[in-house]
Amino acid sequence: MQTAIAFILIFGMLVFFHELGHFLFAKRAGILVREFAIGMGPKIYGKTHGETMYTIRLLPIGGYVRMAGEDMDGTELQPGYRIGLIVNEDNIVQKIIFNQNNKQLPDLLFLEVERADLEKDLFVEGYDEEERLVRYQVARDCVLVENGRELVIAPQDRQFNAKTVGQRAMTIFAGPLFNFILAFVIYLVIGLIHGVPTYEPIITEVVENDPAAQAGMLAGDKVTAIDGQAVEKWQDLATIVQDHPNENISVTVERDGQSVNLDMTVKEIQQDGEKYGQIGVRYESPREFNPLKAVVYGAQETYNMTVKIFELLGMLITGKFTIDALSGPVGIYKATEQVAQYGIMNLMNWAAMLSINLGIMNLLPLPALDGGRLLFFGFEALRGKPIDRQKEGLVHFVGIVLLMILMVVVTWNDIQRFFF
Repeated sequence: MQTAIAFILIFGMLVFFHELGHFLFAKRAGILVREFAIGMGPKIYGKTHGETMYTIRLLPIGGYVRMAGEDMDGTELQPGYRIGLIVNEDNIVQKIIFNQNNKQLPDLLFLEVERADLEKDLFVEGYDEEERLVRYQVARDCVLVENGRELVIAPQDRQFNAKTVGQRAMTIFAGPLFNFILAFVIYLVIGLIHGVPTYEPIITEVVENDPAAQAGMLAGDKVTAIDGQAVEKWQDLATIVQDHPNENISVTVERDGQSVNLDMTVKEIQQDGEKYGQIGVRYESPREFNPLKAVVYGAQETYNMTVKIFELLGMLITGKFTIDALSGPVGIYKATEQVAQYGIMNLMNWAAMLSINLGIMNLLPLPALDGGRLLFFGFEALRGKPIDRQKEGLVHFVGIVLLMILMVVVTWNDIQRFFF
């Protein structure tokens, strides 16, 4: 149950911040957002606030922000439609009701539509009950009601596709951007609560009978040089030792304010067919509590993790990793279960890594992903005109199908790996 709660909270947070980026920049561009959804599939909860419905859906495999002007969003009033109108004191239509054949609402005006425009000129024209041709202006926030379901109209200037290339691109890019911002905030909180590691090369523990112990190294020694080469960070020490298996080295340490030289032979170990050096010491970095350094730490960790994920992605593209190395929701769930055993800080690190991973994956120039849409915006900017929407939609549809197939394959691999 704890694993399930941790998984839902982490995954929900990642999706929420991703979609929040789309949502905020859509609002900033003046785009009407119809729905802000966490999850996919059937709706299990929904609440409308203002012009947007906020929903939680059954399947925890993503989320979306549905914007006006996308995916057959428009509503047309065809000639011959019989509708009911509610107008204000200025005779401007505030609500249009479909399939209304009774007079339950005393102020309802009935109209048989002759012409209407709910996007540009915002009017409806038709014959009233006395067979007179009348015309009404429609409010920009007019509500359409059909079978109890309400939908705010979207004037053309509030539709996604009516915005500039820059506004649309920023709205799409904001989703992955917010994943990187979330990762930075998580690392910042870790730095503030747990302290910022200084990476000073101070030995925490010496393994008995290993080279360091045999040479007289003690816990608390601070390594300052190896073979005359200065050591400032623990990473410097680890790199030098790993690169010198079966070699004699002279390690200079600071102990009780004095410099001590220790000679030892690096032990050789083999891992994945590679040879590495080891001297038998353990390390736990001292931590410093400093808000400014916590900010720097957050930025550095976000950058370092981004670079690592790109390196792994490059290995996947070049064939050093196979598709079996990928994990879907099942694999992420099992990994979350393992990480959760080591405490909240490790779980926060895991969440930050997943957030960066989600941001990078969405920026890949693949159909149906944010990166694929940004690629089309780039083509539009170069051509000076948009690519045919039907052709673009077909490309994205094919991309969705291929991604779903990949998801099924990866999920099946996860199930086999963890349960069989």
